[in-house]
Amino acid sequence: MNEEPEGRGCGGCLLLLAALAALVAVLAGRPLWDGRSGDVRSAPESALPAPARTVPAEPSGRRPGVVNIDTEQGLRSTRAAGTGILLDASGLVLTNNHVIQGATTIRGTVTDNGRRFPADVLGYDKSGDIAVIRLRGAARLKPAAFGDSGLVQLGDPVTAVGNEGGKGGQPKVVTGRITALDQQVTATDQSDGSSERLTSMIETDAPIRPGDSGGPLLNTSGQVIGVNTAASAGFTMNQGAHRGYAIPSNRALAVARQIQEGRASDTVHIGRTAMLGVQVRSVTRTPGQGTAPPAASGALIAGVLPGTPAEAAGLPEGAVIVALNDRPVDSPGTLTGFLLRHHPGDTVRLGWVDSAGRRFTTPVRLAEGPPQ
Repeated sequence: MNEEPEGRGCGGCLLLLAALAALVAVLAGRPLWDGRSGDVRSAPESALPAPARTVPAEPSGRRPGVVNIDTEQGLRSTRAAGTGILLDASGLVLTNNHVIQGATTIRGTVTDNGRRFPADVLGYDKSGDIAVIRLRGAARLKPAAFGDSGLVQLGDPVTAVGNEGGKGGQPKVVTGRITALDQQVTATDQSDGSSERLTSMIETDAPIRPGDSGGPLLNTSGQVIGVNTAASAGFTMNQGAHRGYAIPSNRALAVARQIQEGRASDTVHIGRTAMLGVQVRSVTRTPGQGTAPPAASGALIAGVLPGTPAEAAGLPEGAVIVALNDRPVDSPGTLTGFLLRHHPGDTVRLGWVDSAGRRFTTPVRLAEGPPQ
């Protein structure tokens, strides 16, 4: 993903908007551009494609149902771009979570016809790096065809398609073969040091590039067998040189169906995202670097965003958030996970320790922020 910073972020801090805030997403194919998270609008379950079965032959040059995704992170004045896959004719789009993470606006361009639409976030699985958005006002589009990722074998020819470099226009196409199955890859959020382990990944030697994230990995019949993902600015993966990774299509479709049905869980967030309004980082105690934090663990407040619930509640910079609704918070990632279980308008009890070591519990009514 090609990221164009228009301002400087809070190096090492996570904007906690309804979950820690905006990372620039473009995992070796993950980008951002436009969209406010909106209310879930369910489509018929039949709209999601059923896997088909095929026999490998030669790489496919077909590029069905590909969407270029552009996002803006208004809170950090940055832009990014990635890729999505059309799930149905009404504009339901599957992509990586990191493509839309932190986005205050999202737009999708259907590469089949060049039509551009604003998009709303229906839901996302942060830990599994899957998100579903809807192109507002779209109709009569041609969705992608999906294959059965359970039939993928080592050595199968594949085609990776995406918005390479975030340049837009017709998708770029690269080919390769399946080099490994059931791989584990650790993705690290450089803003706070938290990490997620992506499991059961398909590995390919197809040269996936920034901007390709969220795009399709195709079998020889042009059917989607995986959702491309890799590494990006602010979000890196421990992948080897010239290796690309894709989330198996069967798993991605299962999460997409859960989001479409509006079924939230510990990992899947549905609808709009709640915002607290603080920039946080991990608690560290480095000898010789000023006063030690007032708590051994938690989410250290490095900044408070103006006009947010955190400012209204009087949360001070330098304090450490140690609990939410009486549940211990031991890191920024834990705080994010707790916040993702809530929605705008919810009131939570925030436990925090000030710089003098005094502990407080403050009710905070959450506002609306970008997806996490």
